[in-house]
Amino acid sequence: MKEPTINLGILKEPFALTPEQIAFYRENRYIKLKQVFPPEILAHYAKVIHDKVRELNTMHLPMEERDTYSKAFLQVMNLWLKSEEIKRLVFSRRLAGIAAGLMEVSGVRLYHDQALFKEPGGGFTPWHADQYYWPLSNNNTVTAWIPLQETPLDMGPLEFSAQSHRLNNGRGLKISDESERQIARLLQDGGFRHVVEPFELGEVSFHSGWLFHRAGANTTANMRQVMTVIYMDKDMRLKAPENDNQQADRDAWCPGANIGEVIDTPLNPVLFEGVKE
Repeated sequence: MKEPTINLGILKEPFALTPEQIAFYRENRYIKLKQVFPPEILAHYAKVIHDKVRELNTMHLPMEERDTYSKAFLQVMNLWLKSEEIKRLVFSRRLAGIAAGLMEVSGVRLYHDQALFKEPGGGFTPWHADQYYWPLSNNNTVTAWIPLQETPLDMGPLEFSAQSHRLNNGRGLKISDESERQIARLLQDGGFRHVVEPFELGEVSFHSGWLFHRAGANTTANMRQVMTVIYMDKDMRLKAPENDNQQADRDAWCPGANIGEVIDTPLNPVLFEGVKE
């Protein structure tokens, strides 16, 4: 039976952010937006991305032999280089326009994409802030977290600590059991609000690089399939790496970029450019 034709035109259509949504993000540094994509688009990409992750995945250890990080998810990065179909999603002006609007910048570049698949029985993702890993000169970064299915609490949706971008302690911790313990204590002591909610089909979240977040375990029998796209201000400059992970990121995602200069490389194209109001 021939598959129905999918209209991918919505990937280029703007998503109108309200002033209230922009203000919410500015205050909390995360937001969840409903009906960003229709069900048929998500169903299409669930299959396309699943097949590509299965092809490229290099993690084959049994769950009981993995460390906490490896139990949390299967991770495959820069899928846009491996599939023209996935590139259309990663380069979506709809998503990139939301990213620029929330950060209130005139344009955004791609840092990198990554699929994050939490297997049935997959463990929790410890508290962390993404920008620990990134050799970037300022805080104008945002990640789009795109579930490819409805994601109830028992599947391990992303959880946020609202306004925790203001917390400097804990920023030097990589994803680990130690980050889970220490950051949880810091967030509790600081009185930050812990947001734990399911994701509806079509709902996409955006969070800044220094916002602390985590995810629960997947206790269902189904794979939690998520695609992410990380954006940075189009004028972002490369900073000198401050840890081994930032050095690895520089080598992998910003090849050819020079410290102190705009990260303008073939792997970091401008995905949206508009007029800053």
